[in-house]
Amino acid sequence: MSKSNRIELFSLRTPPMRTFHLTWMAFFVCFFAWFACAPLMPVIKGEFNLTAGQIANINIAAVAVTILVRLVIGPMCDRFGPRKTYTGLLLAGAVPVIGVAFAQSYESFLFFRLLIGAVGASFVITQYHTSVMFAPNVVGTANAATAGWGNAGGGVAQGLMPLLMGALIMLGVSHGWGWRVALMVPGVLMIIMAAVYWRFTQDCPEGNYDDLRAAGVTIESGKRGGWASFRAAAANYRVWMLFITYGACFGVEIFIHNIAATYYVDHFKLSLESAGIAAASFGLLALFARALGGFVSDKVALAGGLNRRATLLFVMMLGEGLGLLWFAHAGSVVAAVVAMLCFGLFTHMACGATYALVPFIDRKALGGVAGIIGAGGNVGAVLAGFLMKGLGNTQQTLSTLGVLVTVSALCAVAIRFTTSDTSGDAVAVDNKVAA
Repeated sequence: MSKSNRIELFSLRTPPMRTFHLTWMAFFVCFFAWFACAPLMPVIKGEFNLTAGQIANINIAAVAVTILVRLVIGPMCDRFGPRKTYTGLLLAGAVPVIGVAFAQSYESFLFFRLLIGAVGASFVITQYHTSVMFAPNVVGTANAATAGWGNAGGGVAQGLMPLLMGALIMLGVSHGWGWRVALMVPGVLMIIMAAVYWRFTQDCPEGNYDDLRAAGVTIESGKRGGWASFRAAAANYRVWMLFITYGACFGVEIFIHNIAATYYVDHFKLSLESAGIAAASFGLLALFARALGGFVSDKVALAGGLNRRATLLFVMMLGEGLGLLWFAHAGSVVAAVVAMLCFGLFTHMACGATYALVPFIDRKALGGVAGIIGAGGNVGAVLAGFLMKGLGNTQQTLSTLGVLVTVSALCAVAIRFTTSDTSGDAVAVDNKVAA
């Protein structure tokens, strides 16, 4: 079986479409677990008497370890296959997700929050798995849709976790245990998702990597397996340009997930529930905005080649930076939410446009490319966290980030593809459509 050249949204009959739906579901669960703590931080802050510096450390820890794991997870997909890699990550990640509910001090909470960051590497596996399942004419849309729908897990966590905690307290759970029991839920969901992913997916359209290698079949996407994949990707300047742009869009997205609820509570004096709903609106844009970015990228590429994809990314990054400046200076909660939705739209679309480019950077080192660029998102989030810790003011941090994002848009302009790159893409599209 070859890569799918179309997305049959309501079908589960083919391996590509089962992968499409199960990757976004697994990523949704992982993102939900990753950011489940964020909307409860005002409560946890009181539980452990946290200082502003300690909260900043927790936000940095939440994304720091993901950098390392994302760098490793891409080559692991090339070596072991995305099915094994995703199942292992879901099971391993469930341990600290459940463990954070039993933290008894700032130090133990920080430790588990650090380890939870590893589940953020699920994004790389999601993008890898859909990249090997779908043909060039739809791979941008497939990557963006699965990532966007999965990213929505962060938005759902923002709105649902305070409500879940409130419901548990109404049922008789003590206030001190309410947030703890609520945080166990995503860990259990990860274990269930691991079993489903193992049972119903395969590594690529032709089957599982182990079986194919045993039969002597060459696997194109994993041709440069392991660290060879990483080295090949690291030598490509376009990877590092996208590393920066992804840090400026996905890094900002993660940063907003971590601070939005607290910002609305502290700056606009909203209740925990209202702040959670306002923050959730940003994450829920991922339901369509990231997919829209990938879809538009596919369309402009059909009209003008791969360089048009890079130009589109530049426009999205510019819109994100200007919108972020607007959000930083919004004087009322209504203006802040409207500004957040506007810059959030560009942010999610920029993320989709970035990973619409990833499958074409180096097809023989896909895992390395996806891993390095994915790590860029977390580097951006960590740097944003340190920036906020250094400035000590969320509004100033948002303003500075707006300027930096606007400048980083120039990296998208620097990404150029040769005639052979573009023609190869066109030939691949023509061949898949003809098939």
